[in-house]
Amino acid sequence: MLNIAILGSGKGSNAQAILDAIAAHTLDANIVCVLSDVADAFILARARQHGIPALHVDCAPFKTKLDGAAEQRVIEILRQHGAEVLVLAGFMRLIKGGLLAAYAGRIINIHPALLPAFPGLEAWKQALDYGAKVAGCTVHFVDAGTDTGPIIVQRAVPVLDGDTPATLHARIQEQEYEAYPAALRLIAQQKLRLAGRRVLTG
Repeated sequence: MLNIAILGSGKGSNAQAILDAIAAHTLDANIVCVLSDVADAFILARARQHGIPALHVDCAPFKTKLDGAAEQRVIEILRQHGAEVLVLAGFMRLIKGGLLAAYAGRIINIHPALLPAFPGLEAWKQALDYGAKVAGCTVHFVDAGTDTGPIIVQRAVPVLDGDTPATLHARIQEQEYEAYPAALRLIAQQKLRLAGRRVLTG
């Protein structure tokens, strides 16, 4: 079983999709804790409803990044709960070097575009403004760049005539709810394969 922690800032709809996949036995994972930089974020309430440890991490004095004492606190919490993979689900702060080093190759994020196209904020609006015929979402590993880490899973979404940023974003989100559990299944399968190799080699 894959032990994951979730870090988010808002409603936690992607976290709910992961919870639903676990409940449906389509994802062999355990959510060990949920952390948020927003004290009243609904993602924390979702976690508590499922009996999952849910903690607010005060990121002051920084407004746009997870750094300093807050970053160290997150690392401590993750280690205390045995987190193997950190899932970013609508987390609105930049991840810095300390956490990237502590969980190298084990932090994943979802982005509402078919990377490498349209990195950054409001990617669905970027796609519409550009005139793209296909949009989508990407689950990727997190590195020090902006939406530049290795891609795990992508889901395409056609851009329809008459689409607005809101309608396109809503359809992309529907695919996000499938893509995140799919990416975690691949990571869990990789963990199982590696465990099997260790058993075979002694």
